[in-house]
Amino acid sequence: MQLSRFLKIYPCPDRPGSMLLYSTKRSALLRIPEATLRAAQDGTLSGADRDTLVRLGFLVPDPAAERIEMRDIFVNANRQRRQFNAVVVLNLDCNLACSYCYEDNFRGNFYMSPETADALVETVIAGQMEQGNAVRLSFYGGEPLLSVELIKEIASRLLAAADKAGTSFSFSLVTNGTLLSASLARELIPLGLTGAKITLDGPRDTHDLSRPFVSGSGSFDAILDNVAQLCDLIRLNLGGNFSAENYRSFPALMDLLAARGVTPDKVARIQFSPVVKKSGTNAAGDFGSQCVCSYEPWLIEAGLYLREETLKRGYPAPQIKMSACAVEYESDLVINYDGSIYKCPAFMSHDSLRIGTLKDGVGDYRASHNMDVWKKDECLDCAYLPICFGGCRQMTLLRTDAIEEVDCRKAFYDASLEPSLRQDLKYGRTKKG
Repeated sequence: MQLSRFLKIYPCPDRPGSMLLYSTKRSALLRIPEATLRAAQDGTLSGADRDTLVRLGFLVPDPAAERIEMRDIFVNANRQRRQFNAVVVLNLDCNLACSYCYEDNFRGNFYMSPETADALVETVIAGQMEQGNAVRLSFYGGEPLLSVELIKEIASRLLAAADKAGTSFSFSLVTNGTLLSASLARELIPLGLTGAKITLDGPRDTHDLSRPFVSGSGSFDAILDNVAQLCDLIRLNLGGNFSAENYRSFPALMDLLAARGVTPDKVARIQFSPVVKKSGTNAAGDFGSQCVCSYEPWLIEAGLYLREETLKRGYPAPQIKMSACAVEYESDLVINYDGSIYKCPAFMSHDSLRIGTLKDGVGDYRASHNMDVWKKDECLDCAYLPICFGGCRQMTLLRTDAIEEVDCRKAFYDASLEPSLRQDLKYGRTKKG
């Protein structure tokens, strides 16, 4: 048995003679004596210690085979996957006027038509449910609740079809939270609503500056009132978009949440993401839970600060675990309001990244999305591969207007992984044997 290549080793200054081991492949964190590590490195470790390191993925029988396993991981995952996930863009309209809106350049009075909704339902039933696949939709916009009647129509039909096919259907919302009242949630829950992602950009003054209503008035109070009523009804993922100037105000938001009864046990996750200008474009981290926009020192500092403040208050912060861009999963799609199909909402302004339509199906996007961009020695031999897999394709688009290189996160993880793991140890968020 040999040490896994997907392993990071750190000293323990507070415990002389001990080392921290973290498996990026298994998300396992372990503190062991230095002598145990040396024995594992020279192949002399035996007994219970050896069994523990094998079970947690720190020791593997064949590092070369493990490398091949990582190279082919999505081939195998796509072969075995039995769930279809789609982001459904119901409109590109909104009742807010967020200063950093990613969709500003292509938003407007664009709504999914009943005909396109019919095509969506028919495609999902025939292509997924009748094949025995579970279906999970995420309604997105714009503001998806401006199309609430269409949500009800799509969801009711798919719920009935899932029951007939003997599979499951559920949906969530990516919403600004202004329109999602408790009474509306109670209407949608029987149709399959399980959760919502809602954005609050810090406490009232900070939030209202960046996320006002179109009228110019603040939206904070309306959103917080809804969140306080929703937290007992559905799974809530709360987020916010910060800048260098305002991120230190964000902990006050969590104190306000707690004061309103939105306690840690009622929140699935809180994740704050940066708003970063790239090549004249403002990009918000709204598209995926793992996207990181930049590796500038202030962003690493801000991310660690906000993660610490989140965990300190008992709220769940994102875990460091194996993750990948949605382009790697064949069954993850974005269906735009006009029936065009993409792999990520961030791609919708790039015609070259459209991969098909509801009418014509999905085409071959291996070349346009540079699917094997990370399948090279530099990435396959990197300990960070399981928590990176080439990074976020949106970031390469912002830099080069094409997906032609990896969004290498080595510098980011070199600076942030160890302190993040120490936060997890401090607050008891570790996967142990």
